[in-house]
Amino acid sequence: MGVTRAEEEQLTEECKQLLSSLPKERGWRTSHLYQYQGFWCQPAEIQAIVSFQNHFQAYDNDIILATMPKSGTTWLKALAFAVVNRDHFPVDSDKHPLLTSNPHDLVPFLEYKLYANNQIPDLSKLSADDQDRPRLFGTHIPFPSLANSVKKSNSCRVVYLCRNPFDTFISSWHFIGSMSPFTLEEAFEMCCRGVIGFGPFWDHMLGYWKESLARPENVLFLTYEDLKEDAVFHLKRLAKFLGRPFSFEEETSGVVEKIAKLCSFENLKGLEVNKKGKSIKNFENDKLFRKGEVGDWVNYLSSLMVEKMSTIMEEKLGDSGLKFKVVIS
Repeated sequence: MGVTRAEEEQLTEECKQLLSSLPKERGWRTSHLYQYQGFWCQPAEIQAIVSFQNHFQAYDNDIILATMPKSGTTWLKALAFAVVNRDHFPVDSDKHPLLTSNPHDLVPFLEYKLYANNQIPDLSKLSADDQDRPRLFGTHIPFPSLANSVKKSNSCRVVYLCRNPFDTFISSWHFIGSMSPFTLEEAFEMCCRGVIGFGPFWDHMLGYWKESLARPENVLFLTYEDLKEDAVFHLKRLAKFLGRPFSFEEETSGVVEKIAKLCSFENLKGLEVNKKGKSIKNFENDKLFRKGEVGDWVNYLSSLMVEKMSTIMEEKLGDSGLKFKVVIS
């Protein structure tokens, strides 16, 4: 089946049978990626997704933070946590949880944490202390593969952060690093074929993009580049969408700017808690913070590679209305 012994030990017989029926390709950091429900995933991810789909029950005030890998996930989690919890944790407090906990510990991944290793967690405990505080979850799962209780909810909110595919690919390449059996050029070709974690990237983006157009009250679509250009403006959009708009007093006292600073790449990278430990299995926390720049891809991609991906983006995204600002750092 192409699953390593370590991977196989974590898989149920049901999952192994499922994998045997799925298309597979050589993986970026596991022996194989498998195409499940139209997207390429690792074996353990597929098992977790199935468990999530079968057992997750959305609450009306749940917040799901969705991204492709390496698209600003850590940043989005920090921003949303700070916005939603600012009444309980004042942003200028020296005891703010973001100063002592990695954002991935504060906003757990559905597939890597809560439903990993065939777990069926009791998530009702997450809101037991305060029914007014929404539960925050993170995920890379494509919109079509979210649990039905999320997709059919008229109250659950989904925030999707999207990053231009050039930078996303380069960030992913550096993140996998020595674990990848591929050269940069080989990995790029796979990405262009859609064979990348939770890819094809165009289908992942379009799933959330189209839903944000159809149900803007339930799905907010943000881009990494817009956030970098004007974090304060988009923080206000985020807070309003999450049902926690900033008051006039908060705006005039600089609360929005303080949240932007607290959650900035530079600040998070400099915190001791983000320099050690593993909040995501198999990855050191310091690997979550490389450059955080827009346009770093120009240092790695040849003109032919840029032309090829640009053509793919035009073909796949062209008539959707989804566009990216190509900014060169």
